[in-house]
Amino acid sequence: MAKRYGGKFSPDGGGSSDGQPERGQFDGARVNPAGARANVLFLPAIPLIFLSLNDGAVGMIIGLIAAGLLTAAALLLREGLKAEAEYNARRTARRPAFPRKIFSSVLTGLGAALASYRSEFVDAETASQVSVLAPVLYGVAATALHSVSFGLDPMKDKGMEGIDTFQQDRVARVVEDAETHLTEMSDAIKRAGDRKIEARVERFQTTARDLFRTVEEDPRDLAGARKYLTVYLQGARDATVKFSDVYARTRDAQALADYSSLLDDLEQNFAARTRKMLLDDRSDLTVEIDVLRERLQREGVRLD
Repeated sequence: MAKRYGGKFSPDGGGSSDGQPERGQFDGARVNPAGARANVLFLPAIPLIFLSLNDGAVGMIIGLIAAGLLTAAALLLREGLKAEAEYNARRTARRPAFPRKIFSSVLTGLGAALASYRSEFVDAETASQVSVLAPVLYGVAATALHSVSFGLDPMKDKGMEGIDTFQQDRVARVVEDAETHLTEMSDAIKRAGDRKIEARVERFQTTARDLFRTVEEDPRDLAGARKYLTVYLQGARDATVKFSDVYARTRDAQALADYSSLLDDLEQNFAARTRKMLLDDRSDLTVEIDVLRERLQREGVRLD
């Protein structure tokens, strides 16, 4: 008798064992915010260095300082774009304590001004003929164009109304340590040399970060999630390190199966904890609505 073909990747295929749809390999993936548009700003410093080598002591020093400023501006821009992407990805976030993109624009303007001044200094026959007007104009133009091209840093907090900043600082410290554990897991699993298991670790990390974001949005959930962010993640990191060392040497299929099973269990538990916290938040909302309705009814306001 004919039998319909199917599998877990078929349209009617089964999902995960706990009834939740399985995550795709690229679920949660984001484009690197510091792409080619930002990386190209490292290039102007290179020819500036070589052009300054034969300009005498003063011209060379001015050129090297300008190249250093342009390189520092490019580095700050990369970090600023990453910080902005993190800010946009979260529902609650504080403005950056250090406005990297603004300072990057300022350093770009200073670097362009010094590079122009070096050219004026080299071309002038005497020091009195050196004009500062052109360097200043070039610096202002470079600063303005840089700001227009990449924008400014977020200048205000987002979604912080009614949130205890002290508790959020505690959450931020715990989440930072948890992110360190995930980074160490990524570094360790690369030693295994298996792209499939690397993708499996990345999928677990996406689930773990869902828990991070949930705790960040409601710091009251920290007490219930602390062991997940500390003990469980630290154990997952240690297991990843040991598995990578063993699998890189032996290619033991049983070790691979055991480690994959561990990741499955961890992912299910992290996802279940996240769902429980979301349900608790919904219950809190229901209680608040019911209390408000009762208060309005006692005051004679009719709710249909």
